[in-house]
Order: sequence, then structure tokens, then C-alpha cells
Amino acid sequence: MPTPQNEFLLKAVAAARAAGHLFPEYAACEAALESGWGLSHLAVEANNLFGQKQAHPPLPNTETMALPTREFLHGAWVAVQANWVRFPDWASCFRERMALLRALADAWPNYAAALRATSGEQFITEVSRTWSTDPQRAGKVLAVYDCHRAAFAESAGATARAAA
Repeated sequence: MPTPQNEFLLKAVAAARAAGHLFPEYAACEAALESGWGLSHLAVEANNLFGQKQAHPPLPNTETMALPTREFLHGAWVAVQANWVRFPDWASCFRERMALLRALADAWPNYAAALRATSGEQFITEVSRTWSTDPQRAGKVLAVYDCHRAAFAESAGATARAAA
């Protein structure tokens, strides 16, 4: 029986696949964690599933959305105003996230390691070391994957049957 979480994940997997993500199922689990299962204001209003901030100059074909956030700066949580990317759709969000990881790979060795990963688990472990200040992020993402593995398998089976 479909659940809202499974529906979110399958929609996110399709978008990640369309964007050419290396590990679409794992990226969908990251998006679930980062966006509160697609229910965060940033996800709903800006198709921004990863909390990606706007670059300067802004990313092509995107808009900017200013929202308050909390960041851990100099040992304390502080409220700041931040400019976020407003993506036209989820596939664009996944595509730009991969582009950002590639662009920053020389400066951030964990992103380079993530891009060289040979498994989704390795990708998540490496990217989480730099993407988030939450030291438990990788474990949380992998827990989402483990909980929804059956939905991914069922979806893959249905896709294979439809293609035959």
C-alpha cells in the first residue's frame, strides 16, 4: 500500500534519475531528510530539496528566495537571512546539486570522494561529511533508505515490466 513517504521517494527517484544523479535512490533519501519529506517551506515554494543556497551570480534559469534560517556559527546557533535557490522543478534541483558537488570537488575532498563512490552508501557517507553539520546525517539518510528499500525494489520491478 502506497504511503506518502514512498510516494515522495518514488517521485524524487524519478527526478534524480532524469537529472542523471549517480545514486538516485540514495539522493531521494537525502532529499527526504533535508526537506522534511518535501513538506518544508523551501521544498514546497522553491522545489529546493537540499537547502541549496543561491550562488553569486545566481544559477541560470533559477530565481532567488530570501528566507530566515538558523546556522551554527562560532559555536552558537544564530538566526540569519539567506538567499535560497528557487528551482523550476525537482529534476533541476537534483541536476544543480550534482553540478555543485562537481564544482566544489577540488576544494572539498569529501565531495570528490563522493563523486568517485562505487556505492550509494559510500556516496552518502562522503557527501554527508561536508554537506551538513549534523554528525549523524549519513546514518539518518541510510536509515531512510533501509526503511524504504522494498518500495525502491517494487518500483524497479514495475519499471522493468513496463519496459518489456
